[in-house]
Order: sequence, then structure tokens, then C-alpha cells
Amino acid sequence: MPTARINDADIYYQSNGEGEPLLLLHGLGSSGRDWELQTTAFSSRYQVITPDVRGHGRSGKPPGPYSIDLFARDVTALCQTLNTGPVHLVGLSMGGMIGFQLAVNQPALVHTLTIVNSGPQLILGTLRLKLSFKKREWIVRLLGMRKMGKVLADALLPEPNQQELHKTFIDRWAGNDRKAYLTSLRALIGWSVADRIREISCPTLIVTADQDYTPVAYKHAYAAKIPRAELAVIRHSRHMSPIDQPEDFNRTVLNFVTRHPMNGQP
Repeated sequence: MPTARINDADIYYQSNGEGEPLLLLHGLGSSGRDWELQTTAFSSRYQVITPDVRGHGRSGKPPGPYSIDLFARDVTALCQTLNTGPVHLVGLSMGGMIGFQLAVNQPALVHTLTIVNSGPQLILGTLRLKLSFKKREWIVRLLGMRKMGKVLADALLPEPNQQELHKTFIDRWAGNDRKAYLTSLRALIGWSVADRIREISCPTLIVTADQDYTPVAYKHAYAAKIPRAELAVIRHSRHMSPIDQPEDFNRTVLNFVTRHPMNGQP
């Protein structure tokens, strides 16, 4: 089982294919295996690296506190261990937050940045947002991870043709460690690099589902502050675009990444 001892945690990862390194960072409560449809599509021309963030999947789950900065330092150390050099980074939700953190803290590491259904901060500025996150905590504490997975699957994968995806989502979510999940959830709240995104100089793609938690207009607004950013909308998609619309998602990401090769020759 490929693991690297990073800081105080054993970080599990998979590496498939050869070529320029393409690093895929998953969201909260997920793991690298949820990139299966991307690994298959991308590994014919890239070295696809899919780690499990600490507290998730098959990686270690040391005591907290965790932070987005800590997750980013783990990723930096993993890339150093694997001797990747700069990477094409794709981050979904929490993985996008880690991507933002890396782009401002370690710009030499990020050759291209793809942010998927995420943003440069998570400030609970309204009562509605505060209650939403409290509800998650209460469900996990009182009813467990499987129930939390069902609540999310019902919201994110509700279509009749998504029944198998719905079931898989719940089964995988049920495998989360409750304490590590809550520790990771707390790491997101209050985090922000919104005042630094103008520093991001690499080519950047903001991918947003048309039915994501936050509106397309929000992504347009912050993308306008990033010097080399462009935005793509995935139609008929919710928060899990790599899973609910994999063909459109994969085509969008590949089109962007192949336009920005590391050798400068498309």
C-alpha cells in the first residue's frame, strides 16, 4: 500500500500513468478513489496522483486540530517525496481550498490550478450558514456517518439514473472516521485567502456546476480577481461534478491543462 510519512501522518496515495504530474485533491469526507473516472481518462497522458488527505480514506487520522494550511503542507511534502516538481493541480470543494492555499503559499509548485465547486474562503457570515454547518455536526454526532452520507446523497445525487452513484456515495461516506471528519470540518470554518488571490499568477480554471451550493455569479466575482483565470460551467450538475457529469468535466479539465503544458509546447 503506497504511503508516505508526512509530518505526523501516513499519507496514502495512488499514482497512475506517466507524463506531467496531475494532482487531484478530493473534498471533505471523500478520498482519492472518488477520482476513479478521472484517473481512467487522464492517466493515458499524465501521471495522475490521488492522495487521501489526512483524516480521510486510507491515510492516517492523527489527533487535531487540522487546518487548510496543514493539509497544504502535507501536499507540498508529498510532492517533494515523490519528486514531482510543479504539478497541474485540480481540487474539488475542500480540495479546491487546499489548491488555493498552495497557489498563494507555494506558487512554484502549482503550474496550473483548477478549482472545482469551491472558493477562496469559508466564512459563516449568516445565521443560515451557521445552522447548516451545525446541522452537519449534529447529524454526525447523533445519527452517525451513514446518515450524514444519505442526507448528502439525497441532495447531491437525486436523479433516478443516479441510484448506483447514490448507493456508492452512502457506503463510502459511512466508512469515514467520525472524529476525523468533525476535525476536518472544523478546519474549513473561518478559513480565507480571499485577500491574496490576486497574487495567483499561474493559469487558473474555475469550474462551477450550474446547481452548486454557491451560485455561478459568486465564482465569476472571485475569478475576476485572479489575473489569468477563466471560468467554465458544467450544466445539469450539482456539487459532485466529476461524478455526476464526468464526460463534460473531464473534457473541460483536459482542454484546459493541455493548453498549458510545462514545456510550453501544446
